[in-house]
This record gives sequence, C-alpha cells and structure tokens, in this order.
Amino acid sequence: MYRLGEKPYPTQIVQQKLYELISSGRRIDGRAPNQHRPVKVEVDVVQKAEGSAMVSMGGTKVIAGVKFDLGLPYPDTPDKGNLTVNAELLPLASASFEPGPPDERAIELSRFVDRCLRESQALRLDRLALIPGQKVGVVYVDVYVLDYDGNYFAPAVLAATAAIATARVQRHEVRNGVLARVEGEEVPLPVVKLPTAVMMGVLRERVIVDPNALEEAALETSVVMGWGTDDELAAIQKNTPGLLPMEVLEEIVEVSRTIASRLRRTLRESIGDRWSEPKE
Repeated sequence: MYRLGEKPYPTQIVQQKLYELISSGRRIDGRAPNQHRPVKVEVDVVQKAEGSAMVSMGGTKVIAGVKFDLGLPYPDTPDKGNLTVNAELLPLASASFEPGPPDERAIELSRFVDRCLRESQALRLDRLALIPGQKVGVVYVDVYVLDYDGNYFAPAVLAATAAIATARVQRHEVRNGVLARVEGEEVPLPVVKLPTAVMMGVLRERVIVDPNALEEAALETSVVMGWGTDDELAAIQKNTPGLLPMEVLEEIVEVSRTIASRLRRTLRESIGDRWSEPKE
C-alpha cells in the first residue's frame, strides 16, 4: 500500500482531481464511485497444496495456499483445531514492497484475513479436534500478493476463503483411542461460510469502492469490512487515523454489504460444487 509520504507526485493536486471526478460520478479509471473492478477466481493453482486459489481484482493479484497437519491444541482451546494465517507482499508486486521479513503491512494483512475467517467462524475449528486436548488438525493459510494495483485486502480474503473451501485433506479416524490415517481418503475442511471483504476509500465526504493504487495513495482514509454472510459483519479495519462522520460510516456499511454479497456470488460460481452450503 502506498503511504502519503511516499508519493512522487503532489498529493493535494491528485486529491483535488480525484474529488472532482468522484463528485461528477466518475473515477480516474472510468468506473463509477460504487463500481468494483472485475474479479476472477481460480482454484487448484498450486499442485502441492491441499487447497489453493488465485484472485485477480483489476490489476491486483493474490494467491493463497492451504496446508494441513496434525498438532497439539492451544492450552486455552483444547477442543478446537488451530488456524494460522501468514501473508507476504512480494517485492515483484510493487516498487513499494521491500524484500526481507514481513513488514507491518504484511502483518496487518495476515491479521485481517485471520479475523475474517476466525470471527465469522467460517472454518469450524471445533470439528478439527480429533482427540480433544491431545491431537487436533492445524490449518495453515499462506497468502502472497503477486501484483499490486491497490486494495490487496479484498482479494486476499477471497483467495483464502476459496482455498479453504476447496481444500481436500488427509482423513484420520480414532481407532481404539489411537489416531490413524485412512489411506487413500481425503475429506473437505469443515467450512460452513464464505467470508468476503470490501475496501472503501474516503475523500472528504465522498466514498469509493475498491480503490486502485493511485486512488489509494491519495485517499484521506480507507476502511476494509469483512462479511461472514450477507448480514454478518465479521471484521472491520480503518487504515488511517481520523474521524469518520456517522453518515459516511453508514454509507460504507450499506455499500460494502451489497458489494460483499456480489463477491460471494462470484466466489460460489467459481468454486462450483467443490463447496456446498451446509443445511440448517
């Protein structure tokens, strides 16, 4: 993500031009203020992963992979499996991404994806407790930003969701109190929801959906909202300091709810019968 102090162009000029365009119902790339960029979801893109997906959102591209293992439960949740999310902003994706250990932006991204999956309870961790207190399933989700043209949060959540929803992992069962592999059998992860996320940009009193890199650099603030279902807000993150007027926040919530529902439909169409919504 570009920061205000890193731009090689006058911020105020770009902000004014952007504001004028939004006020007239247009944007720099020709979209309407509430129009999302085209989204493409591909699954099974990494052969050695139990589940994987790549999401393209305009010029931003993110890939996610899932690995499954067995391990010990956390002491405070002995009856639940473990979920670990890691994210990397690859230097080849943007000149603003630097090589080396994950920086604060990568950590921020991994935490947001984790919250969307965990707080929505999309992945039923209680069903991964194979022997409560002794042996549980551990799900690792690795997210990589491959190309960056603004807003890597939404495609990261989509890619992670698609990867876990289509993953197939080794089946285990308890025999006489001992956990054993069932050779040649794979089962889906207990995914019961399809979380999605929407990034909203704010400039003065104007709101836009899914900012590209130039827009994101000039915004006064941005808000990312993760939705577990069409009516369930799972995570919210405001990326810069400052106050948001109540009417702007209300607009962000309602618009993001609508966009998140559309993204979920796109996701369902992309994964097809690889995932089915559980019946009540």
